[in-house]
Amino acid sequence: MPTIVVPAKMDHLDDAKDYLKRAIPPAYAQQTANVILVAEELLVNVFSYAYPDGTEGEAEISIGLVENDGEEMLQFTVRDWGEPFNPFEEAPVPDLTLDIEGRPIGGLGIFLIKQVSQKQCWTYEDGTNYIRILFGRTPAAV
Repeated sequence: MPTIVVPAKMDHLDDAKDYLKRAIPPAYAQQTANVILVAEELLVNVFSYAYPDGTEGEAEISIGLVENDGEEMLQFTVRDWGEPFNPFEEAPVPDLTLDIEGRPIGGLGIFLIKQVSQKQCWTYEDGTNYIRILFGRTPAAV
């Protein structure tokens, strides 16, 4: 699976997005916008929160095809070496009934990720947060 490692700094977000745009297989081209959205949401969080202030860190990003329950899917992964954090359980669930001014900050990015992808998984392996996001050939029905 093609992989890149970038410093965990905001000025490397475009490098990651450019890599993904080039690496997404043609059969999954319809998912490009969703993969980029997911990457932005996850990487901004890694770049902003995974490493304590003054600490240098990295993010490992990969994309490729995997089999899931007998079906070929596109898998996007992000790894970081920060403190364990499961965004799918620990991020707040946004209250979409509130207007923007009344809504607390946080959780909307994870909500969006769940809307545009078929499966999301977090594990903590060998001292790393490991997030896997799976996409089908066509965008999820929202």
